[in-house]
Amino acid sequence: MSRVRAMLFDLDGTLLDSAPDLVRSLNWVRDSEGLEPLPIEQCARFASKGAVGLLQAGMPAAEPAQFETWRERFLDHYARHSCIDSRLYAGMTELLAALASRAIPWGIVTNKVEALTWPIIEALGLEHRPDSVVCGDTLSRKKPDPGPVLLACSQLKTAPADTVFVGDDVRDIQAGEAAGTRTAAVLYGYGSHELHGPVVANSEKIHAPSDLLRLIQ
Repeated sequence: MSRVRAMLFDLDGTLLDSAPDLVRSLNWVRDSEGLEPLPIEQCARFASKGAVGLLQAGMPAAEPAQFETWRERFLDHYARHSCIDSRLYAGMTELLAALASRAIPWGIVTNKVEALTWPIIEALGLEHRPDSVVCGDTLSRKKPDPGPVLLACSQLKTAPADTVFVGDDVRDIQAGEAAGTRTAAVLYGYGSHELHGPVVANSEKIHAPSDLLRLIQ
C-alpha cells in the first residue's frame, strides 16, 4: 500500500461537529411555523444531508413552493449563525498538527456552498489551515461525483492513489472511490448509520480522528 501523501476531509460530521448550529436553524424555521423545537439528538443524523435533508426530516410534508420558502429561511438564518457552537471534533486539532509536522497537505471537500464554508473556516481560527477547499458550488458537479475530489488532489499536487478521503456520508465514500483515492469511513459522524456492509468494504474504519494517525505513521 502506497504512502499517504495527502488527506482530504468532508466538513460536516467529519472535520466539524456542526449539528448544534444546523439544528438551531432548523428549529428557527420550525418556530416560524409554530412548531416545537426538535432535539439535536433526533436531527443530527441528517446534518450531513444539507438544508434539504434536514428540512425533509424536520418539517411536515409541504408543496414545493412552501418547501423552497423554508429552505431560503433556513439558509438565511444559518448564514448568520453558522459557527456559534460548531467545533472541530476532539482529536482533530492534534491530527492536523501531525499532518503539518510531516509536511502532509490536507484539504476539505464539502457539498456546502462557498458562501457558507469560508466563514466557518475563518471563524474556527485554524492554526493549520487547509491547502485546498472545494465546495459544492466550486464546480458544476458535487459529491458523489469524483470531480471535486480530483480537483482537490490536483490542488494538493498529489495522486489520488496517494490520498485518503475521509468522510461520514455514503456520498463521500462513493466520490473517493470513483476518484481513485483511498477512503476512510467516519463512524463517529452523522451519516455513520449508513456506513456498513459493501458500501465501506474497502474503506478504513475510523472511530475517532486519532485513528487516522495510524495511516500516516
